[in-house]
Amino acid sequence: MAEAHRSGCPINLSVEVLGDSWSLVVIRDIMFGGRRHYRQLLNESEEGIASNILSDRLKRLTSDGLITKAQDPAHRQRQLYSLTEQAVQLVPVLVQLGNWGRKFLPASPELSVRAQLLDEGGPQLWEEFMQELRVIHLGADPAAGAPSVMERLEKAYREAVASS
Repeated sequence: MAEAHRSGCPINLSVEVLGDSWSLVVIRDIMFGGRRHYRQLLNESEEGIASNILSDRLKRLTSDGLITKAQDPAHRQRQLYSLTEQAVQLVPVLVQLGNWGRKFLPASPELSVRAQLLDEGGPQLWEEFMQELRVIHLGADPAAGAPSVMERLEKAYREAVASS
């Protein structure tokens, strides 16, 4: 049965899926933090999400087609969360949200550095990052010899943390 929506406005529909306090944070942690297991998402997020909220968001994001859940082939008792193509397509949105937050809110330098690098790299870097996410989460073929955007973002973050 199709879920009723307040309207067919694309902004409204997007807010209905992503507009709560935690959904984009969970996607961010999977996307930028490489956190793909429940315990990682629960214990390693800077914001300290409660376990019941995390469970609810993971179920909602799965139901809405933004993440998938599968048994981790490396560990039978753990579930592995992966981004879908819909979530990968949120990279430009998250870059813009991060840049807005850097510009207008009291964002910390170490937590802003990834947004800054993605902003400076522009749409070409976003696309490279999206392709890396497709390799990691969707099993796409990797681009031969291309430098890893994820590694560059993580290096910049660690350098910012070390200098703060």
